[in-house]
Amino acid sequence: MINGAHVLLYSEKPELDRAFLQDVLQFPYVDVGHGWLIFALPPAEVAIHPADGETVGQHAEHRQIGAVLYLMCDDIVAEIAMLKSKGVSCTEVAEERWGVRTTIQLPSGSEIGLYQPKHAVAYGLKRN
Repeated sequence: MINGAHVLLYSEKPELDRAFLQDVLQFPYVDVGHGWLIFALPPAEVAIHPADGETVGQHAEHRQIGAVLYLMCDDIVAEIAMLKSKGVSCTEVAEERWGVRTTIQLPSGSEIGLYQPKHAVAYGLKRN
């Protein structure tokens, strides 16, 4: 039985982005040695979107499905204020039919998404 998911985020400055997940977002983690931290994530869900040539990746010599990470929240305005109080910048908030979104600037210069969904969420559902 599948019992979890492991998301790989690639960073040009992994130590800085690991510190961000640890210190700013305060995700719990295990240290598997040599500074390699694996973080627990909030409950998650997955959706399959149509792909173009730029969203397909390669890992471990196999063609992998492309992915984009969006963290979810109940109150995007409050979440942005909390991040700003910790010195983190976010892009302008945008209204979409599916939610209110922004991106969070990571110390490496990369970004991850943050949104307050307008749609029904699946992360609390139980498997049969």
